[in-house]
Amino acid sequence: MPQTPTFAAMFNSSGYSRHLYSSREDNCGGLFYQDNNLVSGSLEALIQHLVPTVDYYPDAKIGKFAAKIVQLLSDWTETFPYDFRDERMMRNLNDMTHKIATMDELHQKPVQQLTQKLIRKLATLNQYEEVLTKLNTSVSDRLTVLRTKPQSIQRDLVIICNDPYTLAQQLTHIELERLSHIGPEEFVQTFVHKDSLDNNKTCFNDMKKTSNLEAYVEWFNRLSYLVATEICMPVKKKHRARVIEYFIDVARECFNIGNFNSLMAIISGMNMSPVSRLKKTWAKIKTAKFHILEHQMDPSSNFYNYRTALRGAAQRSTTAHSTREKIVIPFCSLLIKDIYFLNEGCANRLMNGHVNFEKFWELAKQVSEFMTWKQVECPFERDRKILQYLLTAPVFSEDTLYLASYESESPENHVEKERWKTLRSTLLTRV
Repeated sequence: MPQTPTFAAMFNSSGYSRHLYSSREDNCGGLFYQDNNLVSGSLEALIQHLVPTVDYYPDAKIGKFAAKIVQLLSDWTETFPYDFRDERMMRNLNDMTHKIATMDELHQKPVQQLTQKLIRKLATLNQYEEVLTKLNTSVSDRLTVLRTKPQSIQRDLVIICNDPYTLAQQLTHIELERLSHIGPEEFVQTFVHKDSLDNNKTCFNDMKKTSNLEAYVEWFNRLSYLVATEICMPVKKKHRARVIEYFIDVARECFNIGNFNSLMAIISGMNMSPVSRLKKTWAKIKTAKFHILEHQMDPSSNFYNYRTALRGAAQRSTTAHSTREKIVIPFCSLLIKDIYFLNEGCANRLMNGHVNFEKFWELAKQVSEFMTWKQVECPFERDRKILQYLLTAPVFSEDTLYLASYESESPENHVEKERWKTLRSTLLTRV
C-alpha cells in the first residue's frame, strides 16, 4: 500500500529538496536544519526559498519543473480533497493546470486525470454526507416506536445476527467506511482556529469542515447506546444475560480483528449506569472474559494497555500477508485527544518567530499513520440486513434506558425510586 504523502514528501517532490544543503550547515538562508532535517525557519525564508524570482530559481530544471508541480497537485488533491470544495481553491487549481497543460502537451493527460479523480472524490464525499443526513433524520427514540408501532421492533440484534464474529465483521465494515471519508486535515481543523499561524480572518481555513470526523464520533455514541438498548430491552432476566454474553463475544472478536473503536463503544455501552446496575442479570454471567477486555481498554496510565495492543496491531499490519491482518481501527476519541494535546502543547512558532517544523513533522507522523490505516478495504462480506439494523434501529435515550432498567430490576434506594416515578410520569404519558 502506498504511503500517504506528508508535508515532507510533498516539499521534496516539488523539486526544492532539502538535500541541497550540507549536513554540516545548520543555518541556510534563515532555514535551520538538524541532521539534514528542516526543524525551523521563518515564513519569509521559506517563501524566499520556494518562490522563483528574476534573480533566483529553485533547484529544478525547466523541463522537469512542470512535472514536479503536477505531482505536487496530484498529492494535494488526493490527500486533501476537502480543500477544493472551496470555489476559490478549485478556480486556482483549474487556472494552474490549464497553464501547465498549454505549456507542454505531455502534461495534458496527467492534469486531466488528477482533475477528474478529484471531481469523483468530491462527488463521493457529497453522496456519503447525504446518506449520513438521511440516517440521522430517520433514527428515533425506541420508546416512541414501542408505543406507536410495537410490532415493528419485535426483532432484536441477536435474532438478526446470532453469530458474534459476523457482527464484529459488519461493525468493521461500518468503521472502515466512515474512516475512509475522514480528511486528514479534520483532526487539526477541529481546534486549529485557537492557534492560527496568522490572524487573517479571510484565509481559506474558514471554509474547511470537520463533519465526517464528527459523524464518526457520533457513530461511536450510537453504537454504545445501541448496546445498552439491546441489553435493557428484554423483559426476562435470562434474555438480558444472553445479550450481555453475546456482546462480550462480539467485543472479543473486535479486539482480535483490530477494531478497537467498536470494542471501546461496546464496553462503554455495557458500562453505562442503566446496564451496570442490573446486578441480578450480571449475577447470571461469567464475567471473566469481560474483565479481560476491560483490562485491555483500561484508561489508567494513559491507556497503556490499549496503546500496547494498538502497537501490536500496527506492527501486524506492516508485515501482513492478507487484508484481514492489515486492519487497524484506533479508538478515535483518544486519537483526537492525542493530536489535540500535541497541537496545544507545542507552539506553532518558536521564540524567535520561526515556524516550528518539528511540531508539524510529529503531527504529520500521527495523521499519516491514521491515513494508512483508513485506506484498508474491508475483506469481509457485507450483510445488508445486519448493517441496516446497526445503522437505523431506534435506540433508547438515556432517560429511557434508566426507565427500562428500573422496570427490569426495581430501584434499590430512595433516589432511584424517585427517579423511576419521575420517568414513568414524563415518558410513559408523553404523547
